[in-house]
Amino acid sequence: MKKLLTVCLVLLLATTLFAQGGTETKSAGPAVVKFKLAENQPANNPISKGMLMFADLVKQKTNGSVLIDVYLDAQLGNESETIDQVQIGSLDFARVNTSALASTADEVGVFTLPYIFTSTDQKYKVLDGSIGQSVMESLKKYGIIGLEFWEAGSRNFYSTKKPIKSLADMKGLKVRVQPSEVAIKMVELLGGAATPMAYGEVYQGLQTGVIDAAENDFVSYYTSGHYEVAKYFSLDGHMAPPAVLLMSQKAWDKLDDSQKQAVRDAAKEAAVWQRQAMMDFQNESRAKVEEAGCQIFEVDSKEFQNAVSPMYDMYPQYKTIIEQIKAVR
Repeated sequence: MKKLLTVCLVLLLATTLFAQGGTETKSAGPAVVKFKLAENQPANNPISKGMLMFADLVKQKTNGSVLIDVYLDAQLGNESETIDQVQIGSLDFARVNTSALASTADEVGVFTLPYIFTSTDQKYKVLDGSIGQSVMESLKKYGIIGLEFWEAGSRNFYSTKKPIKSLADMKGLKVRVQPSEVAIKMVELLGGAATPMAYGEVYQGLQTGVIDAAENDFVSYYTSGHYEVAKYFSLDGHMAPPAVLLMSQKAWDKLDDSQKQAVRDAAKEAAVWQRQAMMDFQNESRAKVEEAGCQIFEVDSKEFQNAVSPMYDMYPQYKTIIEQIKAVR
């Protein structure tokens, strides 16, 4: 009886140890980290498609140890709100325009100045080179990790009453602008009446005459329907502020070195695809508005550039970097 009891106890102990060992092995694998990413554009926009690609690439490159849920259509807030959330670490990723980020991180404001870039090629030589990387590094002091710059189009004026073909055509026009100091001052120097207005109100504003003109890229001009009420589009190319993919420092610190590298590699790969996809979508949007009867005008932007050149003196903190950007060919 005692022998039988002893055998039973040994078997029970062995079973217990085996069960414990199996639990430890199961939990010894890499923990899965789940993140959220905020995007304010709809699913058909190349920026949104790029964000979804980024999430897929991160999953692949980390063997499923890092998962990112992408929330489109501003589900997690507008750009300013998501920037604040990333700063405090309550949101892991956000894709925003540098125009919105400039109010938090002054360093990126230089990329929002009018006519700061001479071409798309020159822009990416700046952004992907030492200048852009230095600006990215500066974001760390705000609790933000900057991953990659994304294409957000070139902004141009479009109007309801008459085409804008010269500086004289800007005089007295009520032009909707983003609520930013740079955009307001630019329109004022060009002779227009800057009218800050929420993006969702622009269509009605153009339709009713509250404003005479607005400014944006071909994609927004088309997808917003603004082309239906403002038929004249002028290729002055006054601004080309890039978008940027941000990650919170708090989320970054949850990753090991291999995961961090995977996130950076995924961001780079997705950004390269997105830039070309956005260019293609710009061309498609232009073709569609032209088919709808809109008129596109080439503009000699030299007089526009001369008119806004005093703005550079308003931002002495950018003096050195402006000179560096101008030196890039």
